[in-house]
Amino acid sequence: MYILGFDIGGTKCAAVTAEYIGSEIRLLQKKVCATDHSISAYAMLDRLMSLADGMIEKQPERIGISCGGPLDAQKGVILSPPNLPGWDHIEITKYLEAHYGVKAQLQNDANACALAEWKFGAGIGCDNMIFLTFGTGLGAGLILNGKLYEGTNGNAGEVGHIRLAERGPIGYQKRGSFEGFCSGGGIARLGYTKAKNVIKKGHRPLYFSDGMSEKDITAKAIAHAAEQGDSTALEVYRISGKYLGRGLSVLIDILNPEKIVIGSIFTRSRKLLIDAMQKEIDAEALPISRGCCQIVGARLGEALGDYAAVATALI
Repeated sequence: MYILGFDIGGTKCAAVTAEYIGSEIRLLQKKVCATDHSISAYAMLDRLMSLADGMIEKQPERIGISCGGPLDAQKGVILSPPNLPGWDHIEITKYLEAHYGVKAQLQNDANACALAEWKFGAGIGCDNMIFLTFGTGLGAGLILNGKLYEGTNGNAGEVGHIRLAERGPIGYQKRGSFEGFCSGGGIARLGYTKAKNVIKKGHRPLYFSDGMSEKDITAKAIAHAAEQGDSTALEVYRISGKYLGRGLSVLIDILNPEKIVIGSIFTRSRKLLIDAMQKEIDAEALPISRGCCQIVGARLGEALGDYAAVATALI
């Protein structure tokens, strides 16, 4: 099966082709372009399709689309994602189907990544698996009883909205949320607050310079400082790890998964998070449920977005 996939993001978009034979997938070609916010959504799609048309070797048999939500996967409509201003009620599957003459499938990026890791990555062979994005934001894709679980209106898996503490960094528009503690933006906000506090005591973290604002700090910079032994940076990741463990404990107790696959920041900075994470899971999760659940990093690495778009076509 010859598949065309589209990975749509706020910074860049990609078109990728793949060949699916049996249960094996082989990525073939990929082209990337910057997301141009100065043009309409449909004009941007025309640009992306033109890029794909210059790359495809034959008529695609299926099309998959991965995009940040909110969206309506059943109707194939993108519904005003915050990272795509102006993309309001975009009937993307109809638009692509009219151009290519084959069926197109749309999924939010967390679900698409869950499908990719389940079919081709760390979740192969699992009937019950959770995928967590842990990147710019925190969302989950749920594979339950051997199929993607989307909920009543497609909004299952929004675990980043769960409040884990009364106080803490803001994520998903909620203070102390799972996303507030476990996302790139949340870690940066926590790092900024911690830096301002320790500077008053005469200590300057390695990741903080004079004149820096909250927007100048990144989770990556804090991780680099932590790897160099900076005590404030290590504390930031210890706190993130603690609340990661607390959130995972809720998911373990409710959904009883055999595997939780975590991407992005966890994959890169696992050693900074795992001790505090595991300590919290040991304290909070039911032993009978945590005992049968593995927590692992995503296996597909930097190509996860490509596999996610392709996997969406196979639903």
